[in-house]
Amino acid sequence: MMKMDRVVLALIFTFSMILNPSCAKMHNNGNKLQIGFYHKECPKAERIVADVVFKAYLKDQRIAPQLLRLFFHDCFVKGCDASILLDSTPSGQPVEKTSPANDRVKGLNLIDKIKARLEEECPETVSCADILTFATRDAIALSGLPYHMVPSGRRDSRTSRAADVTGNLPGSSTPIEDIKEIFKRKGFNVEDMVVLLGAHSFGSARCKWFEYRLNNFSSIESVDPSLNPLYAAHLSAMCQPFGEESAETSVDFEPTTPLKLDNLFYLNLLTGRTLLQSDQVMTSDPETSSIVRQMAFNPIQWRRKFLKVMVQMGTVNVLTGKQGEIRKTCRAYNKGV
Repeated sequence: MMKMDRVVLALIFTFSMILNPSCAKMHNNGNKLQIGFYHKECPKAERIVADVVFKAYLKDQRIAPQLLRLFFHDCFVKGCDASILLDSTPSGQPVEKTSPANDRVKGLNLIDKIKARLEEECPETVSCADILTFATRDAIALSGLPYHMVPSGRRDSRTSRAADVTGNLPGSSTPIEDIKEIFKRKGFNVEDMVVLLGAHSFGSARCKWFEYRLNNFSSIESVDPSLNPLYAAHLSAMCQPFGEESAETSVDFEPTTPLKLDNLFYLNLLTGRTLLQSDQVMTSDPETSSIVRQMAFNPIQWRRKFLKVMVQMGTVNVLTGKQGEIRKTCRAYNKGV
């Protein structure tokens, strides 16, 4: 395992050197983000991020889905501005991470470690928003998808409000039409939505988010009829007894490859073996059902589309230029500014 992981890291660094920003053509995506934004002021930035992420991954591979969730929850509220990392703001209002929708977001300590390393290397240069973007990219590469370049140049927000989270993050039972609308507001079409939700091929969810599907689902059905009966029985055993005692129990999204990003998520959807009702309904919705089947039987296409959508997500409502700031620590806005 250790030897294989070191090979993976070597490949990541090889790609980063082959596509070294200092010798690659600079690209601007219209948001003033660029491939290799730090190649002059902090040339080792992306390598430092990759090193810290890799070492954390060796200790606990669950850091990969945790980082991806943190990134998604940041970008889909106010944009990719690291507002989810703040412990407080000048307004004194409750911050995003205190919202129930951000319950138990993890990976913040790792971002702190990366920021500390970068502050030693090049003080007040690399934004927390870019750190989170780089770290998520590296986590994805360690989880089975190809390494890919991401543009940078984001700035950090000085604001973060728990109230802004409402209506911007889909929940486990959010109706499919509402989820489509959430994604549409961020610039994603229906296919993008289905592709991005493939991130539920790794990581886990707690019983509290889906046990209603297993017990007293409706006035007619005790168990959600869209669940495979054997899978429902398995989940019931994992989450027994229902209630507070089991609410915090975590169950893997995909039991076969729980820490690998792949398209098995879609195959599980087609056989009624998925945790969240908000995911399962994609198989019955006219707009999404054919896309689910397409992703289920074409893993190469899903990987390509997933990486494209991830890069796109990293450009949502970013702060650039003189907007925002470069925080000295990711949990706190710069005081006296």
